[in-house]
Amino acid sequence: MSLGELFKLKITAFRDEKFSEAVADGTFKSLLNPEKYVFNYKIEYNDDQATGSSGNAPRFEKIPPRDLDLEFLFDRTGVLAQQKSSKDNGVIDDIEKFKTVTCEYSGDEHRPYFLEIVWGSLLFKCVLVEMNIEYKLFNPEGTPLRAVIKAKFKETIEKDLRLAEENKNSPDLTHLRTVSDGDTLPLMCHRIYGDSKYYLQVAQINKLYNFRQLQTGQRVFFPPIKN
Repeated sequence: MSLGELFKLKITAFRDEKFSEAVADGTFKSLLNPEKYVFNYKIEYNDDQATGSSGNAPRFEKIPPRDLDLEFLFDRTGVLAQQKSSKDNGVIDDIEKFKTVTCEYSGDEHRPYFLEIVWGSLLFKCVLVEMNIEYKLFNPEGTPLRAVIKAKFKETIEKDLRLAEENKNSPDLTHLRTVSDGDTLPLMCHRIYGDSKYYLQVAQINKLYNFRQLQTGQRVFFPPIKN
């Protein structure tokens, strides 16, 4: 990316939960970057209690996948540079492209696509679970020129990586870790393997071309040790 170039939020559709088979023409780039995004975390407890009792300690049950809330603004009024519609369709084509990538039903998989959202330090693998479209401005013929989409995405983690993340200790099993402030790849390797020397192997597996610049919130895959 050249200096001064604006990086647009990008959504890529995949056919499989391992995110290995991208959909042809399955990429959406936002016309305008969102002003914010919101992560929703939830911890579920069971607080059932026996009849006649005055209370009990909630019993932990599970941590559901995270939700990500995003708003997308579509504008073809000509107010924004290079966003004037070249046809008479206003924002209709833009919205149809968004819908095709995020919620089109794939006949081969019998389900909508898996999605990867990338913007700056944000990397979120997910599926779309909810969307509403508000049309806000129209031309004299009634064609919408401006619209806002409010979308909710639910995190998805491929099964093997999810099981790895739930495991906490063994260096002989696979791990998935989220980078925190101050983390380095050698330090994370030392925590998991008891030795930092494996950091080059981990960098190669994760395609980390500059392992010294880990991003807070980034997820790193740690494979089993091969002696």
